[in-house]
Amino acid sequence: MSDEKSSNGNTIDLQKLLEQVEQESAASSLFAPQEKDADAAKINSLMNRAMRLLSQRDHGEMELRKKLRTPPVPFVKPANKKSSWSSRKRPAQNEFAEENIVRAKPEPRPVPEEIPEEHVQAVIDYCYQHHWLDDAKFADRYISGRSNKGYGAQRIRSELMQKGVDKEIITTALENTEVDWCILARELAVRKFGEDLPTDWKEKSKVLRYLLYRGFFQEEIQSIYRDFDD
Repeated sequence: MSDEKSSNGNTIDLQKLLEQVEQESAASSLFAPQEKDADAAKINSLMNRAMRLLSQRDHGEMELRKKLRTPPVPFVKPANKKSSWSSRKRPAQNEFAEENIVRAKPEPRPVPEEIPEEHVQAVIDYCYQHHWLDDAKFADRYISGRSNKGYGAQRIRSELMQKGVDKEIITTALENTEVDWCILARELAVRKFGEDLPTDWKEKSKVLRYLLYRGFFQEEIQSIYRDFDD
């Protein structure tokens, strides 16, 4: 996640914040009471997970909440495999020794502990208080990033909705973006099919299908012929 400025103008370095949380989690005044409390330790651990996720890339609230609700899979040390040397055939007197070997059963994987919803909500609230979560800013940056990769507004809207961003926030972000979707569609078509775009219907249908797949609207696709006709 890229650095952003807080309300007082100071730049937030999420990587440093992550290191600070890891170093001071045991003494956190927000989550750790004077006497050691199991719930406080679990919330601190959950906070560390949230910070790691946010330091990797931007997240919307629902996307982050979903990941925090998912318990981490406990690590199980794999059983040592029999070496190729020991598996070699022994001398004749040990020919049937293999029958007496009792193979150890693999240890059952521990069942992940369910994460209480109140713990997740505490972390989400803390992230909002420190301006690490903001769905409006997340939508703006997501639109910018996906449009730079050649995706249209229709596909971007669908992806944001799948991530749980509110429809009104998405609509506002798309209305306020500086991306010219018609120009973007034209540039993408030229990059794929060449400067002289096909004019016969069979070849034009290929351009249509390609841009529809990339998430552009019909009107934007039609404009690459109508508005850019030399």
